[in-house]
Amino acid sequence: MSDCIISLCDKSGNMLKPWAAAGYECYAVDVQHSIRRERVEGNIHYVWGDIRSWFPPARPHILFAFTPCTDLCGSGARDWAQKHWPMLRDGIDLFHAAYMAAQWAKCPYMLENSVGRIPSWYTGHQHTFHPWQYGADYQKLTCIWAGGGFVMPEPTVVVKPDTCSQKIWKMPPTRNRADLRSETSMYFARAVFEANRRLVKAQT
Repeated sequence: MSDCIISLCDKSGNMLKPWAAAGYECYAVDVQHSIRRERVEGNIHYVWGDIRSWFPPARPHILFAFTPCTDLCGSGARDWAQKHWPMLRDGIDLFHAAYMAAQWAKCPYMLENSVGRIPSWYTGHQHTFHPWQYGADYQKLTCIWAGGGFVMPEPTVVVKPDTCSQKIWKMPPTRNRADLRSETSMYFARAVFEANRRLVKAQT
């Protein structure tokens, strides 16, 4: 299989949509997808997989990962004492699995997570951004660990708009709140695609 793009811990598949539209075969891997029936939409395969054991069909040309930050993010620091070591271990374990997948892939990679506990166990992040910097209407400080030649896109918006909302922070508790809070902005997904498409194209 050629021209494979992989996004780990990705329920929405948003990061893959620009790549799929460009003709790449894409895999959105998450334990929330059906374990018995793979869903395919265009060039995106939504497949069930725990990233600690899932094995890809081929080495990707670029790899993304959005490991859960629920037990790692600084905004939940007041709960760390109650969660104790087991839940911290689970969060770090998933991030480590994504990092090891990136090392195996030997390609440009981008690992996303929140401001929080990861720098205590790994080196610090290479980049940070708010979605509004790429055209979205909300703010949410996000950290990026990257390597393999990954190109962080330059912000298209320099000054935070007055209309920029706190909707992520103020989102009311619901069953799918974590999914909605972590969903990748399509503005950022397109910016990453534009910044890295030539680099990936050179590998194919």
